[in-house]
Amino acid sequence: MTINEKQDEIIEEFDLFEDQLDKTQYIIDLGKKLPPMPESAKTDEHRIMGCQSKVWVDAELQGDKLHFYGDSEPTAQISKGLISLLIRVLSDERPEDIAKADLYFIDKVGMRNLVTSLRAGGLASMIERMKAYGRFYTN
Repeated sequence: MTINEKQDEIIEEFDLFEDQLDKTQYIIDLGKKLPPMPESAKTDEHRIMGCQSKVWVDAELQGDKLHFYGDSEPTAQISKGLISLLIRVLSDERPEDIAKADLYFIDKVGMRNLVTSLRAGGLASMIERMKAYGRFYTN
């Protein structure tokens, strides 16, 4: 699937929910399914600054695709769900596609309405970090 096809799939999933509480619970449930990141990767180098809680993202080039890993501290369930969604959309794609991706699903599912202003800043930081990995591996 392309980045846009993954985004469209997520939009369809969120369309099934009628209220914000159900959407928030779905994000939390997605975070619970995210494979754990190795403890050795939970370093300041991989930490997303600007997040209200501790969130980590790392990437590894596998062939010509960039694979992402992420995690958050156990109490940051919404943040973990958000990084899970971003990983789902961007992981295992070409770095140049990640770097230039238009992540329109965030607004289409109303994600900015689901998070506090502090989490919105963290979400923006997560996106920027993942796109930065894309730019790094494009060069």
